[in-house]
Amino acid sequence: MNEYTIHSGKMVPLEKSNIDTDQIIPKQFLKSIKKTGFGPNLFDSWRYLDPGYPGQDNSRRQLNPEFILNKTKYESSDILIAKENFGCGSSREHAVWAIQDYGIRCVIAQSFADIFYNNCFKNGLLAIVLNKTSIDKLFEISHAGEEIHIDLINQVILNSDELEIVKFEIDDFRKACILEGLDEIGLSLKYSNRIKAFEDYKKQETPWVFK
Repeated sequence: MNEYTIHSGKMVPLEKSNIDTDQIIPKQFLKSIKKTGFGPNLFDSWRYLDPGYPGQDNSRRQLNPEFILNKTKYESSDILIAKENFGCGSSREHAVWAIQDYGIRCVIAQSFADIFYNNCFKNGLLAIVLNKTSIDKLFEISHAGEEIHIDLINQVILNSDELEIVKFEIDDFRKACILEGLDEIGLSLKYSNRIKAFEDYKKQETPWVFK
């Protein structure tokens, strides 16, 4: 995972509530257990005018010109903003993988479904919860095509002039993992020496457990 301290980018506004995981990545694309390759099918049923299926050549599909991700103005956006209950519905880690594979570095919403929120941090995707007033302000900025700066260290979002828009809260442990670019495996490897030392100690104390 990539380390994350300050990220500067433009926002793409999804001005909807209750965006579920099947809308984020439809069920027909869940056969793969790789974390890559899902980006072209992010929001597939909204993004294209024809039904999608695995292995399809998406370059030949007809794009929905009304969908926000297909608008030229938002082509380079890598921060996604939405309203309440983002990531609701069935539990599928693929939803986070699709968002990341598309190139999104941060998702900001009024609230998230719990499982989706946890999956974000397990995969190194920064998810930020803000109140409605702050979200509406970010929608305005996104419509203007302006860049923002997300300062994770100081937990603040700045405008293009580096003036504060809003502060945000994040769990200390999750913040540390994002800052260091650590997923669950990386975190285990970081403490591998201490884990081994503990195992060696337990082998001496309770040898029958290891037989």
